[in-house]
Amino acid sequence: MRLHVNGSWIELDDAWVEETLLSALREALGLVGAKFGCGVGLCGACTVLVDARPQRACLLQAGALGGARIETIEGLRGDGGDGVPHPVQQAWLDASVPQCGYCQAGQVMATVALLRRLPKPDDADIDAALAGNLCRCGTQQRIRDAVHRAAAATGGRS
Repeated sequence: MRLHVNGSWIELDDAWVEETLLSALREALGLVGAKFGCGVGLCGACTVLVDARPQRACLLQAGALGGARIETIEGLRGDGGDGVPHPVQQAWLDASVPQCGYCQAGQVMATVALLRRLPKPDDADIDAALAGNLCRCGTQQRIRDAVHRAAAATGGRS
């Protein structure tokens, strides 16, 4: 089985065909940014981009994604290369968003998708795009602030 993950084609043993994308990413590929939360697609901790759209990796069968472009938080890159945070990640840091951090990869990936689709979102756009990503630490206001910061920093290119 082949998957296109973070810009590269990766060969996986066929044993992963019927597993979830989340399991394949975490266990077979060591990409642990997407987290197992609820396991039924409600919390958003496992959000990755599949063909540029935010998707719950816990709900997707790995074997069904052979031609899809999958992007995880590990695949985000800043303009400066290795070690430089993506503008959304930098905005998260600047706004002091993370507390426990468990939901953050999913929040960041959903934000990247939002800004690629809608470069200058308003509060209602942000709330709608991130409604399915739960944060139990209560950082929603800082998340919204970070999205606005990222939108300003990228000038519409996320």
